[in-house]
Amino acid sequence: MENEIKIIEDIRAELLNSVNDLTDEQLNSKLEEDRWTIMQVLDHLYLMERSLTKAIQMTLQKGEEQQVESKPIHFTVDRSTKVDAPPFVVPSEEKQTLQEMKDKLGASRKDLLAFLETTNKEALQKKAYPHPIFGQIRLDEWVPFIGYHEKRHLEQIEELKSKL
Repeated sequence: MENEIKIIEDIRAELLNSVNDLTDEQLNSKLEEDRWTIMQVLDHLYLMERSLTKAIQMTLQKGEEQQVESKPIHFTVDRSTKVDAPPFVVPSEEKQTLQEMKDKLGASRKDLLAFLETTNKEALQKKAYPHPIFGQIRLDEWVPFIGYHEKRHLEQIEELKSKL
């Protein structure tokens, strides 16, 4: 899982670097009517990582083994197809500070990495969890998916930053 972990860690560093110089006011500013604030995008990423970590853990414990072909999850970064977030990863309207968000993102990443340390890629390759676009995704591919999903939203953050 070394390569997968490098992907998610590199993208997370890029994400945090992108927002580091913004004020809490800028991060929480509603820049477009029907779009999330930058902070809400970050909150969505936190909620997503937390829920996917739990889903991967539960599926590994209780899911049935199945043969699932590798999916082109790197296409997750392609924003030409809009995907509505499931209700459980829709961010709150509540204003947060960058430090609060960094703490939350740090905690969700720590939980994911702690789990990955206790399992192996072979076990993760034998089970799958459904995605609304890709269908069944092997558990080992959900790890880099988290990174590609963050990269997708990093582009959204950069768009929002250009409107500040």
